[in-house]
Amino acid sequence: IFLGLIIGSVSFAGSMIAWGKLNGKVKDYSFRGQHLVNIGMLVAIVAISAILLSNISSSFSTDAVSGALTNTANKVTIRAPLNIVHFDTSVYVLFYALFFLSLAYGVLFVLPIGGADMPVVISLLNSFTGVAAACGGFLYDNKVMLTGGILVGAAGTLLTILMCRAMNRSLKNVLIGSFGGGSSAIAGAAKDQGHHKEISLSDAAVVMAYANKVMIVPGYGLAVAQAQHACHELEKLLNEKGVEVKYAIHPVAGRMPGHMNVLLAEADVSYERLQEMEAANEEFPTTDVVLILGANDVVNPAAKSDPASPIYGMPILDVELAKTVIVNKRSMKPGYAGIENDLFFQPKTSMLFGDAKKVLQDLIGEIKNL
Repeated sequence: IFLGLIIGSVSFAGSMIAWGKLNGKVKDYSFRGQHLVNIGMLVAIVAISAILLSNISSSFSTDAVSGALTNTANKVTIRAPLNIVHFDTSVYVLFYALFFLSLAYGVLFVLPIGGADMPVVISLLNSFTGVAAACGGFLYDNKVMLTGGILVGAAGTLLTILMCRAMNRSLKNVLIGSFGGGSSAIAGAAKDQGHHKEISLSDAAVVMAYANKVMIVPGYGLAVAQAQHACHELEKLLNEKGVEVKYAIHPVAGRMPGHMNVLLAEADVSYERLQEMEAANEEFPTTDVVLILGANDVVNPAAKSDPASPIYGMPILDVELAKTVIVNKRSMKPGYAGIENDLFFQPKTSMLFGDAKKVLQDLIGEIKNL
């Protein structure tokens, strides 16, 4: 009961904050010593649970139930009628304290998270939900609920561990809420990066149509614009012109684990064209054009070059190694991490502003007219 209460409360509160952050209704917030507060809350939750278990166990003695419970030959038998056990007021106070403390921890756990770390947290919350459901299955003796909870919890935990490795994060830091974001991200956004260069649709069409190899990097902007079908159409058109087209997939691109894989699969993009981060990074030096569709933090060189950046240490797609980089965004606003992207101001990078779906459709029209 207590395990399900704790994990379910943390998962519910954390999921609500995550939903608010993804919809732009909740901002990143952190304060000095937050890790210590999170650890202290976890210790308090464990301590209260231990006290409650001790008090409740003592309440189920033979005297407390008026002799209703007996033990014969190591078997527990129940004689009716079984009297209702009444607990002290302190037990109820501790129970509700445990509930609200778990909710508070769920809020503080997710609140400071920023940048591309959100998919990792969503995966972790998903595993928490499965564990809570499994605890409910034990409580209600519901085998379907128990089995489903175990499957969801195990899959979510495995996915979280794999994503932590891909993001160069430790699971310990996940549990105490040590993620990028906060004041460092805001400070990074204030730096003057210089001037960016724009490219017209016709020029972008010429560059891509006469390239030997094009690598497409999908991001959250592709998902927002629902441009996966237009992207696949562009891929087929370039293939007809003899251009090799592949997709570079970052493990946490988008807002949830496997977000880009699901979108591209929906558009019937061949799985063989999808390149994982390590394989894509090996191909960028021989790539003529990289087309970035709404991706930001996962291609930010600050993750490798700026130790003060909140995303420092996060593996990224090395798109700057390609000969030409074309970035499609709605504006020059920073990505989810709230920091400027040095890539957008490099000499080989050109900006192509607009909605991803409309830009891709216009590109297709321009290439057909060549």
